[in-house]
Amino acid sequence: MFSHVMIGTNDLERAKTFYDALLGALGVPPGFVDRHRIFYRANGGVLGISLPIDGQPATPANGGTIGFACTSTEQADAWHAAGLANGGTSIEDPPGVREQPTGRMYLAYLRDPDGNKLCAMHRLR
Repeated sequence: MFSHVMIGTNDLERAKTFYDALLGALGVPPGFVDRHRIFYRANGGVLGISLPIDGQPATPANGGTIGFACTSTEQADAWHAAGLANGGTSIEDPPGVREQPTGRMYLAYLRDPDGNKLCAMHRLR
């Protein structure tokens, strides 16, 4: 359904350090810098991080969350730890199992250094 997701940053170097570590925990190669943007490609999807082209400050989406698929609870924990070690902030409940109408999931939440809300998710069987 989606070709890519693009979010804003106010500090490209800080964002690259954060997302290289965060996505590296998921096996994604370091991002490619193209002038004022960073691109990460994996499994047919693209995540872009960009300085706003209108020159205004980047702000996070209120109510928005970007979810990352994990292959295990350990990978979700490694993702969370990498985010914390590189300027992210833990939010909501600690990483753990959540019972949802759609099934059991292991979730871990962070805010990136620019305030974007991120989630690592592993569906439990």
